[in-house]
Amino acid sequence: MPFLAPRGVFLHQNRLFVSDTGRNRVFIWNQFPDTEFREPDVVLGQGDAEAVGRNAGGSVDASSLQYPSGIWSDGLKLIVADAWNHRVLIWHTMPTRHGQAADVVIGQRDFNSNQPNALKVGADPGDRTLFWPYGVFSDGQRLWIADTGNRRILYYDTLPTENFAPAQAVIGKPDFSTRDYENEDPIWPYSVKIGPDGSMAVADTQYYRILIWRDWRTAFRQKADVVVGQADLNGNGQNQYGLHPMPNTLSWCYDACFFQNELLVADTGNSRVLRFDPLPGQSNAAAGALIGKPDFFTGSENAETVFGTEKNLYWPFSICADQGRLAVADTGNHRIVLYQL
Repeated sequence: MPFLAPRGVFLHQNRLFVSDTGRNRVFIWNQFPDTEFREPDVVLGQGDAEAVGRNAGGSVDASSLQYPSGIWSDGLKLIVADAWNHRVLIWHTMPTRHGQAADVVIGQRDFNSNQPNALKVGADPGDRTLFWPYGVFSDGQRLWIADTGNRRILYYDTLPTENFAPAQAVIGKPDFSTRDYENEDPIWPYSVKIGPDGSMAVADTQYYRILIWRDWRTAFRQKADVVVGQADLNGNGQNQYGLHPMPNTLSWCYDACFFQNELLVADTGNSRVLRFDPLPGQSNAAAGALIGKPDFFTGSENAETVFGTEKNLYWPFSICADQGRLAVADTGNHRIVLYQL
């Protein structure tokens, strides 16, 4: 039952959720694992913990998954970005059995459809459609979706209770049908997170940056207030065109999360997690600490692993901090790594 390239992880109190992306399933532990190989309590997307096929080896339906990534839960509800089915699934009560069907689908007219933008490749987006949605976040009432392939963030002011529900607003585009983009907009938004003070962070992977709005409500009408990883909103260089990473640069960053007044960033291409304390107030801020590398200037995957991988990371895609714990989806090493903050 090993992982294969897990790209999503989420913590809520004593629960641990993992998107075992390469094997098209989501694992749920109702109590935080106390051993390295403890079996999950619930497996979604498959009939049991051993099955691994895309859409469970058949056609897409309410219980199947294809390349799941982003996860959110409050311990009562569960939301999963079912990326390659171009949809987001919602369980309005916590799943209790393997392969349990979702209650609601967003992005598709029904549970048996999975086309990009609910029609085909090349179809224009709308207020109900999705194209490679990789990230989800909720505060228990509202919902944000990183609609990555459409280069935008969709916003729902209540959690949908019916299939194919429309979004109420869009971030990064002037309207729901626009596909063109500018440097100052999210170019490839892979994840979206809302902090305890109302800040919003978007991992804009293709431009090697994290976009921060000090108040998520302003994102509908203005560009990001702060850029992490670049000097300004027009910068787009991998490690700012440097040969090596620096404390203020990023490479293929796929996620970020808030912890108290801090920002943690999955600097995926540099195989490290950066810690900014406090939350950056201006662009091009330097991180104060890191995980996965001996210093800020080392960027190779699994550096020095001839001595083991205990202190190293290999392409961390997803991170989540809760109650003093940090969970990292160490994707290239096919594992979840847990830290105390």
